[in-house]
Amino acid sequence: MALDKKKAKRVAYQAAAAAALAAALWFIASNTAANLHARHISSGFGFLGREAGFEIGEHFLVAYDSAGSYLRALAVGLANTFKVALLGVVLATALGTLVGLGRLSRGPELRAACAAYVEFVRNVPLLVQLLFWYTLFTQLPPPDRALEPLHGFFLTNRGIYFPLPGSAPALGRFNFSGGGSVSPEFAALLVGLVLYTAAFVAEIVRAAILSVPRGQAEAGAALGLRDPQVFRSVVLPQALRAMLPPLTSQYLNLVKNSSLAVAIGYPDLVSIANTTINQTGQAIEGVAIIMAVYLTISLSIALLMNAYNARVMRR
Repeated sequence: MALDKKKAKRVAYQAAAAAALAAALWFIASNTAANLHARHISSGFGFLGREAGFEIGEHFLVAYDSAGSYLRALAVGLANTFKVALLGVVLATALGTLVGLGRLSRGPELRAACAAYVEFVRNVPLLVQLLFWYTLFTQLPPPDRALEPLHGFFLTNRGIYFPLPGSAPALGRFNFSGGGSVSPEFAALLVGLVLYTAAFVAEIVRAAILSVPRGQAEAGAALGLRDPQVFRSVVLPQALRAMLPPLTSQYLNLVKNSSLAVAIGYPDLVSIANTTINQTGQAIEGVAIIMAVYLTISLSIALLMNAYNARVMRR
């Protein structure tokens, strides 16, 4: 009898909570609809098919001009977000791994330098770092006085220019032509995200390697394996199991942090969605699109990393 009463109370509490949530959602929806009607703002996603009428400074894979629709403009922003996110994940993983290994180096100078980098970068807000890099890249010399740290690589306040197979940058009357280039906004965002995320990746790598018992490495050495072989065949496979879950979190953070691009003028999804909202007044729909896209990206990354983690664990 006592158990039945407890169960009935739990059901009653759950029903009351569900009713309260439903009432709150109904109030929000009705209040929103009333405000939109009072301001003569239509709801729905029909605006996506209308002409956008604004230019986008750079686009990746998706062709676009001002006559394109809002949907195509958002697709450009999504492609730009993917570009910086994919490059950021690869570069941050590589740099973070090197720094993490550097923190375990036998050389005290290298250990100290890597530790200083990690502590400094992790404790300075990412937005501040992005603004610093953006200011730095926009204060570079103009094209006619471009810096050339490497042959064929030119640093200017209009972007970074580099050679491609069969095409090299050449200075014209006003700017460089040929080869490849990246804008100051993209360069600042990518550098900021990579350096910031790599500091966290470095600590993940260091902690994962230290979590492998020393006896494992000693056993490998006793079998006649050299240090690189011990690390590659004994330590790294075990450390990888400890790395993957926190690495997944850092990859998700990098993708979400890319939304700070709006602060430095890089046309990512959030930046273009903000422009769309300002022109159409469809704030609810615009924010919903942003939330849905980032939720989809985050769940996709988590699904892929969890599948890879399960594969590693089976080995």
